[in-house]
Amino acid sequence: MFVIGTAGHVDHGKSTLVKAISGIDPDRLREEKEREMTIDLGFAWLRLPSGREVSIVDVPGHEDFIKNMLAGIGGIDLAVLVVAADESVMPQTREHLAILDLLQIPRGVVALTRIDLVADPEWIELVQEEVREELEGTVLADAPIIPVSALTGQGLPDLLATLDRLLDEAEPRPDLGRPRLPIDRVFTISGFGTVVTGTLIDGRLRVGDAVEIVPGGLQVRIRGLQTHKTKEQEAEPGSRVAANLSGVDVADLWRGQVVTKPGWLEPTTLLDARLRVLANAPWPLKHNALLEFYTGAARVMAYVRLLDHEQLEPGQEGWVQYRLQEPVAVVRGDRYIVRLPSPSVTIGGGQVVQTNPRRRYKRFQPQVIERLQALSVGDPEDILLHILHRERALPARELLRRSNLPEDEALSALKRLIRDGRIVLLGAPQPPQDWVPREEGLVSKESWDELLAQIETLIEQYHARYPLRPGMPREELKSRVQLDGALFNQFIEHAVQVGRLEATPVAVRLPGHQVRLSPEQQKAVERILRAFQTNRYTPPSVAQVEEELGADLLQYLLDEGRLIKASDTVLFDAETYEEMKRKLIDYLRVHERITVAEVRDLFDTSRKYALAFLEDMDRHRITKRLGDIRVLR
Repeated sequence: MFVIGTAGHVDHGKSTLVKAISGIDPDRLREEKEREMTIDLGFAWLRLPSGREVSIVDVPGHEDFIKNMLAGIGGIDLAVLVVAADESVMPQTREHLAILDLLQIPRGVVALTRIDLVADPEWIELVQEEVREELEGTVLADAPIIPVSALTGQGLPDLLATLDRLLDEAEPRPDLGRPRLPIDRVFTISGFGTVVTGTLIDGRLRVGDAVEIVPGGLQVRIRGLQTHKTKEQEAEPGSRVAANLSGVDVADLWRGQVVTKPGWLEPTTLLDARLRVLANAPWPLKHNALLEFYTGAARVMAYVRLLDHEQLEPGQEGWVQYRLQEPVAVVRGDRYIVRLPSPSVTIGGGQVVQTNPRRRYKRFQPQVIERLQALSVGDPEDILLHILHRERALPARELLRRSNLPEDEALSALKRLIRDGRIVLLGAPQPPQDWVPREEGLVSKESWDELLAQIETLIEQYHARYPLRPGMPREELKSRVQLDGALFNQFIEHAVQVGRLEATPVAVRLPGHQVRLSPEQQKAVERILRAFQTNRYTPPSVAQVEEELGADLLQYLLDEGRLIKASDTVLFDAETYEEMKRKLIDYLRVHERITVAEVRDLFDTSRKYALAFLEDMDRHRITKRLGDIRVLR
């Protein structure tokens, strides 16, 4: 599910365009209809030519209602920047475009509206050129410009087709298992109670879920869910959602709170961020300036502390720490906008790199700046998870080294991840209190599940292909999953500990796997073993046994240890082999040396068998060859 948001100057036809393409009037308030102007967020939906259903958030364009505009624009996947052909670019066009750029809205289209009011085609071309100049250097620099008329319908099919094409290129919203529904509307419905709406991100919500309202800490339950006025049992990331909540009154909720799963999202009044000041800001941004801070659907007042600049000039970027006057539910990576309270104007924005830092920083501290630069790719937990997921598995010490984080901070984050089950410590359920990471293997829970499923599938296929073998050879399995040797062994042993696999030093199998011979196979095995007992020191050769039993049954007897392979051609049954070894050792303890001929005579066998047996004793480091004789090692 994707969300499209409108943007643009007041009275340039945003709501009219939405109604023309969706059939839904997004202006829901009586005052909006009386004043013919959008004051608060409006909502609609439509089905594109491909059959894809999308949500629409219609935002106010008047400068007095920018606060409401910012509550809805942050959760969109595609922006429709509306510019009236008869007026061209206006002040709120520029401000809305700047906001889209600061929020890094990934894609967009310009709807050049009201072309039915322009008789001169050259004027439309001129306006398009002006719009293109304004788009240069922004996220919408390559956005298509579509002339349309909501009145006559001209250009609307082209606009819808363009929206479809752009959304074909869009990635679905990720499901991180941590749903967040920033509340942009709160109301009550007779017979149902409290309802909140918002754009769902980072996870799914289901009817019956216990959820928490952050900030506030209210524990409530989802009674019902709707998307586009259709009841749903589950809401997907990226969808516009109306959630009917039980256990809470409308008076206890406000725009900017977040509906989420309990226990993980901690509101903050202090956060670290990267800030870009707009090039057309009216003056430099000074240290400790009071600003309006917007993120998600929330708006709070905040003091900005400049960490690496005396002041930020228009067009400059820097590291900052915000001291918020009220708590906000925000996570690393969230985009934000800041505005001057007076005169009311957007001056910049950026991305949050850390929430709830442990302290206020001194300014101009190199180690602080270095740490923020490291955190710009994630908070400590996210950095560790990102590295580990990319590598699939790493020794603990190596993971901490690669994180480039302070050791105590990285270790604390790692312990939290292991405790919460997001990282698997191979060989132990939890690290000891005084744990010093060394070569213990680590794997993210996601990679653990993927790798284990892959290994189980490979072994299951191996069992099906070779039913007479006790398991898949470790080396073959290791080469298939492409894990480092030490990490592979730790992974297998951990899987054995938790009951997912069984293993020997040479093979790995699924739990409960047993080799079962058919009656015919059992008879053939007994027949060949009798032949070995009858001719103990001159038994059948490898070729003869393969011809009698086949390669799989021969391998089964070798795996079971009932036959011993002394050379490529010579076999002995296990009992005879052990007897020959004992006799050889006893002979050498008395006589100290032995030749091939003496071994031949000792066992009344041929030179072929005697030589194969002695060379096997050499390989097992029981004997050592000195010229033509063998001695005990």
